[in-house]
Amino acid sequence: MMSPKQISDDRGSSHFRHTPFQIIHVIGNFFRIWSVYSMYRYLNQTGAPVVLFLFCCLVPSSFIFLILQKPWKGRPLSNQQIVPSLINGVITALYFILWGKGLKSCGPLRAILSEYSGAVLGVLSGVLYGRRGQVWKKVGGLVAMLVALFFLSQGWATSSLSPFYILLPQFLPFYLNKKPPSKDSNDTKEEELVTEQALGLMGMMIPVVAGILSALRRVIARRVSLKNQQKKRLHAITITSATCFLFPLAMWDLVTGSSSGKAVELPFSAWAFLATIVFGIILIFYVDNIAEERLHMVFSSPRHLMVAGACIIVMEIAYEMDFSLPGFIVCCLVLGFGIYEATSLERSKKDSSIKSEDGPNGILGNDFDTSPVLPI
Repeated sequence: MMSPKQISDDRGSSHFRHTPFQIIHVIGNFFRIWSVYSMYRYLNQTGAPVVLFLFCCLVPSSFIFLILQKPWKGRPLSNQQIVPSLINGVITALYFILWGKGLKSCGPLRAILSEYSGAVLGVLSGVLYGRRGQVWKKVGGLVAMLVALFFLSQGWATSSLSPFYILLPQFLPFYLNKKPPSKDSNDTKEEELVTEQALGLMGMMIPVVAGILSALRRVIARRVSLKNQQKKRLHAITITSATCFLFPLAMWDLVTGSSSGKAVELPFSAWAFLATIVFGIILIFYVDNIAEERLHMVFSSPRHLMVAGACIIVMEIAYEMDFSLPGFIVCCLVLGFGIYEATSLERSKKDSSIKSEDGPNGILGNDFDTSPVLPI
């Protein structure tokens, strides 16, 4: 029987061993979010078509994944793995399209936080297919996540519409370089900004659906891959399939743009393309894979949201966006609470059994415990 001192020493050494992976996870997510803000600025300043830009980023990404993973070498993959991966490529392509559209219409902050609403997929599956004892916990988490999305849709995280400017008018200009918007101002640009930020829940539907598709593609990837190496090889097939699916859509954008008399241009920006390819598509896959395998941290988890929230704060201030720190913190707390409540029962169940502890902080973390998700 181990003494309490030995147990504490083992926990300390385990935490020390995980520190490098935690640093890699934070740095990887920081660069991924940086690429999102670069992509948003590029699309807004140039007016480039979203689908065409994503296609141009996926083409080199698919080649790099194929070169790194070489899915045609090693142990042959079965049809039960390849066919779902090809189908998952279609879902991935739809995810990228909706993600890019949502990013351009809602901004990076809302698009990133809405992606975490992919946890709604697991919540709904638990309500419809889970045990009755789990329903109220999941419904409470779902309500909290919907409340957070409502706050985001009303502009709580923006300085123009945040209610905290009314409550704390003297505090907010401390971290923001511009003054709060005044009601007597005649600046037309400022009025346009307020109107643009008032999206409502319907305006948030595109990034929300993109988040659900993101959760679905992660579930399918876990289902068809029995080992970590197989998961990487199948991901190369998935990205290649997504690229092939996007090709006719990108060509359609070129044809419709030229036929309408508008010149379809895709101005080259080295940082926007390289950041999206290297950090937004390639690096983040390996970083998330390390987080799942080493840290038992899946995407839809409070810890993952906390890391992303800190990176978003840095990027919002660095890019001088229309940002309200108190409103953003409230939205993140409510969203994190909703995810935590929705995943509490699965987390306690996995902690009681070592074999089933594949993702203790996420509803989509267990390869063999996600069968209720697939029917949705």
